[in-house]
Amino acid sequence: MGTPKKRTQDEDHEHGRRNPVSAADDHMAEEDEGMGEFEDNFVDELEQDDEGEVIVDNDDDDDDDEDMDAEMENDEEEEEEVRVYLPGDELKEGEVLVADNSAYEMLHQLQVEWPCLSFDILRDNLGLMRKQFPMTSYIVAGSQAERAKDNKLYLMKMSDLHRTKHDNDDEMDEDSGDEDLDDDPVLEYKTVPHNGGVNRVRVMPHPESHIVASWSEYGKVHIWDLTQVVASLDTPGLTANVTKPLFNVDRHNKVEGFAMDWSSLGNKYRLLTGDCASKIFLTTLHSNTAFQTDALPFTGHESSIEDLQWSPAEESVFSSCSADGTIRVWDVRTKGKAQISWKAHDSDVNVISWNRLTDRLIASGSDSGEFSVWDLRTVASTAGTKGPQTPAASFNWHKKPITSIEWHPAESSMLAVAGADDQVTLWDLALERDAEEEPMMAANAAAAGAPKVEVPPQLLFIHQGQESVKEVHWHPQAPGVLVSTALSGFNVFKTINS
Repeated sequence: MGTPKKRTQDEDHEHGRRNPVSAADDHMAEEDEGMGEFEDNFVDELEQDDEGEVIVDNDDDDDDDEDMDAEMENDEEEEEEVRVYLPGDELKEGEVLVADNSAYEMLHQLQVEWPCLSFDILRDNLGLMRKQFPMTSYIVAGSQAERAKDNKLYLMKMSDLHRTKHDNDDEMDEDSGDEDLDDDPVLEYKTVPHNGGVNRVRVMPHPESHIVASWSEYGKVHIWDLTQVVASLDTPGLTANVTKPLFNVDRHNKVEGFAMDWSSLGNKYRLLTGDCASKIFLTTLHSNTAFQTDALPFTGHESSIEDLQWSPAEESVFSSCSADGTIRVWDVRTKGKAQISWKAHDSDVNVISWNRLTDRLIASGSDSGEFSVWDLRTVASTAGTKGPQTPAASFNWHKKPITSIEWHPAESSMLAVAGADDQVTLWDLALERDAEEEPMMAANAAAAGAPKVEVPPQLLFIHQGQESVKEVHWHPQAPGVLVSTALSGFNVFKTINS
């Protein structure tokens, strides 16, 4: 379990440690306002040093052995202060959370000029199944600036993402071949002006061209060709000045929205967008010349469209979720009723993810903090019946709204889930409780100082340290690498069990 450890504030100072979140603040140089803040704002987790000495004052010749024993006892108590923290466990006065760096293969942090509450990972030509360090990743993100005119799309190239894992005893893995654990990654960026805050941004899944869609707070969806902007990150001297989008989706009539997804099958230049007035529109590139938005929307939901997902197996099929608590499956060949509709949660359904390896499974996250997995075979067979549908699996670990959910691109049973409770959790739904091992696991947890919190066996990892996490995405070409964004900035990480 990759949960943080708890350490008292005094002990934290004694050993030279810093809270991972505040460390990012400390690392920022006092630079000019603007995008200059990006440079070197990554922060490696500090190398742990558990060999701090306790200096005993022996000036008084009358000190006896009892005083020495007391000092040693206090030292042991300080060492016992380091223990596993799980959400729900109460922090004592003076305790702070410190990430267990031995649980991560890689952990880097990045703060930006303005919070970016949505982002997507750009496909590249650096190869699939990349596992070697250092790594490189490209992302596009949209800002939430204080003034509408200050908003931007950020195109970022993060390179020299080194392995940062340190063992608990501070000994480096000699077999890793990486001697640069503490080297800072390099960040290069380009910006594109954006009218209004960016509610959501999504990239067309194509490695050769970078077509990006952005939902503006002003009720318009913009489609951009950022191919040359991304290329300029790799080519010194190449400039790309993009000031206007290729196309604007105006059918939403200035109604704000958040839901958006590009097709990955058939014509990849197909974009679905859903708004807060419960309408879904389809925009398509026709004859490779111009985009066009259908005049008639898909209707049927009774409240705001929160998320959209194209089917990974059938090019004409997509799913939607809504604040009305339902999930629906549609066919673009008809603008009539949804093919399947069911009540998924008693609260808003904020996000959905369609499993690309097992296409009968859809995961959903709700405003109550519950997330569920639905088997479309079961849902379809009971469609139209009264009463709620039964999910294939359901979990109530998160205590605040689920803000992001995504299946692992290469492991059909693994999920990443983000919540407003400042957690990113990793799950393997193939795992089951082992009654024979439970007593041993409980004893080991107690010996490690773990709190008495019931942990589902499917919960692999808890990542914390960000404030108000909004989105998390698996890197499609670097297995196990995740990127998350929050009000406090970005994290790029890979756990030892992903």
